[in-house]
Amino acid sequence: RIQQLNSIGFIWDPFDHTWNKHFNQLCAFKAQKGHCNVPQSDAKNKSLGLWVRRQRAYYKKNALSSSCVEQLNSIGFIWDPLEYIWNEHFNQLCAFKAQNGHCNVSTHDKQNKSLGEWVK
Repeated sequence: RIQQLNSIGFIWDPFDHTWNKHFNQLCAFKAQKGHCNVPQSDAKNKSLGLWVRRQRAYYKKNALSSSCVEQLNSIGFIWDPLEYIWNEHFNQLCAFKAQNGHCNVSTHDKQNKSLGEWVK
């Protein structure tokens, strides 16, 4: 009976099936965009963006299985995008200071406009 069900593509664990489907979509998104931060405002990827948000929420509640966490970590998933962005800007500021001797980044500096906005 099991073999018969398998032969017609019976899904034994709908959660795993759905999770893997979204994970594969996320991998494809990353291959195309270079990151895993799917915007929820993107109509084309709205479902995937919501799934990403749910994974982060489950992770914060410690409600995501270790295998799911490992799979997401393996593709460079960012668990806290705000912290990640802060650290990125901080590292840029350190590099700016090393090069310029100060942290006064102008918002008019075309090369460092984003960093200047962050420092402001």
